Amino acid sequence: MKKALIVGITGQDGSYLAELLLQKGYEVHGIVRRSSSFNTDRIDHLYQDRHVDSPKLFLHYGDLSDGSRLVSLIGDLKPDEIYNLGAQSHVRVSFDEPEYTGDITGLGTSRVLEAVRLAAPGSKYYQASSSEMFGATPPPQNESTPFYPRSPYGAAKVYAYWMTKNYREAYGIFAVNGILFNHESPRRGETFVTRKITRAVAAIKAGVQSKLYLGNLDAVRDWGYAPEYVEGMWRMLQHDEPMDYVLATGKAATIKDFLTSAFSHADLDWQEFVEFDPRYLRPTEVDALIGDASLAETELGWKAKTMPDELARLMVDADIKAQAHAGSPWIDTPTY
Repeated sequence: MKKALIVGITGQDGSYLAELLLQKGYEVHGIVRRSSSFNTDRIDHLYQDRHVDSPKLFLHYGDLSDGSRLVSLIGDLKPDEIYNLGAQSHVRVSFDEPEYTGDITGLGTSRVLEAVRLAAPGSKYYQASSSEMFGATPPPQNESTPFYPRSPYGAAKVYAYWMTKNYREAYGIFAVNGILFNHESPRRGETFVTRKITRAVAAIKAGVQSKLYLGNLDAVRDWGYAPEYVEGMWRMLQHDEPMDYVLATGKAATIKDFLTSAFSHADLDWQEFVEFDPRYLRPTEVDALIGDASLAETELGWKAKTMPDELARLMVDADIKAQAHAGSPWIDTPTY
């Protein structure tokens, strides 16, 4: 039985990856941050009571800011595969918390890599890199495209990317960067724009919300479906050689396009409900991110299946179902 450790298991990608690995027969371990409130909603359905069952999912307290804990945990577990999906991952928030973003998203990666080097050099390591590293570089973007980050988050991810390559080349660690373009799902965080839109559609359809406030509607993104992308992560660590890969649909869509698909699926006209709020603008904007995943298709046999319009519809359906079971109205949550 293979053993995997997921840093960031309680996030969107971590929860889908845990499902995938459990289906493949892995023993899965995840790191969770200590909190006075439960923060495991996305993986609660995977929980097995170890007093009754023989579980294959185990959770451990830890944090990307605590290097000594990472060394001891990774040394104890010695997993076959380590997936570092942990980060302060909200781009707009990274402008408000640049130091924290650099510490967790950037230096946190160094701490995990150093723990691998010291305690489990035979483990295969996956680093969650980001299309935000490309920033202002014109699309299409692939593995050879120069980086030009336009946010503290993007800059931190560039640091993490190069540290991963450095540990691969300096110490012979099987370490790869998955440069994933935007990937969404019904488990996406509520303050990310796609989920904010689909939650608003459900609430407006139910008559408990009247307006949706957004910033730049002309930004172009490449939106895919998260469960497909975690399959790509896994395939990268099954390849014979450690290589860096872009995962993307190659399909361009503006936020306005996503709005149209989401609202029209519920028989609504988005222009009647959406208003501009300058709080949602970034100090430096990324105009267009469109990925070229040809290498992943050739080397890994991976190709995105769900395109942005279908993604918007399935997310709307999920949020309408959730709204029907909600006990109170949803409130439009600002990005501070």
